[in-house]
Amino acid sequence: MGYASALTIAGSDSGGGAGIQGDLKTFSALGVYGTSAITAITAQNTRGVLAVEAVSPATVTAQIAAVLDDIPPQAIKIGMLASPEIVVAVAAALEGYAGPIVLDPVMVAKSGDALLAKEAEAALIEYLLPRADVLTPNLPEAARLLGRDEARDAEEAEAQGRALLVLGSQAILMKGGHAKGPTCIDRLVTASGVVAMEQPRLATRNTHGTGCSLSSAIAAELAKGAHIEDAVRRAQLWLHGAIRAADGLGIGSGHGPVHHSHEVWT
Repeated sequence: MGYASALTIAGSDSGGGAGIQGDLKTFSALGVYGTSAITAITAQNTRGVLAVEAVSPATVTAQIAAVLDDIPPQAIKIGMLASPEIVVAVAAALEGYAGPIVLDPVMVAKSGDALLAKEAEAALIEYLLPRADVLTPNLPEAARLLGRDEARDAEEAEAQGRALLVLGSQAILMKGGHAKGPTCIDRLVTASGVVAMEQPRLATRNTHGTGCSLSSAIAAELAKGAHIEDAVRRAQLWLHGAIRAADGLGIGSGHGPVHHSHEVWT
């Protein structure tokens, strides 16, 4: 019968913890065959991003077309897109694709380095938010997409989630990693209401790739046939385990990666 497959459209992370590399590790960990279309090449490690070079829109389009033609994915995750031209190219390449799409609006790296040109934000809102089944912004990204201040409490986070829902996505996952408190609360906002999903907040600096990994885990679960709420719950639980095991990796001297293979390695 074969395994489900998922496509990640994102930037490359030479440090291996986020982006294409983190997505493919996530797909594999969750039993899904991963394919990829690279939008940008970054020179980075756990301490920061040293260089970024966008791939040409034509090459991004060709990668997506090659995968769709021969290895049609059951779900797609979209991450770093770098430029407005790449945003438009990705939207055009996915025209006609009927499967679920998870859009992670990657704007800034864990180190604080910019990963999306300011002028690309409007293109992201116009061309890709309406195509997304699940949008997964953290609190700063949600505020930036809406042109508002960052949400300060649960009420504001839910209000911003509902405002983003109006832009066209079926579901908004307002991630709570940037909030304060002993628990990390993600809020899934849909037309049916708000579902809060929480896990204990873990004390670790090794959180590089959390956003990429969560969105790709959701895509993996959708590829296996889960409904959106179940996919988000399973992905959040898996990521919590990956963060909990991250210190044991001992990778790098900055923000180390989460442990994608925590359920496999002993």
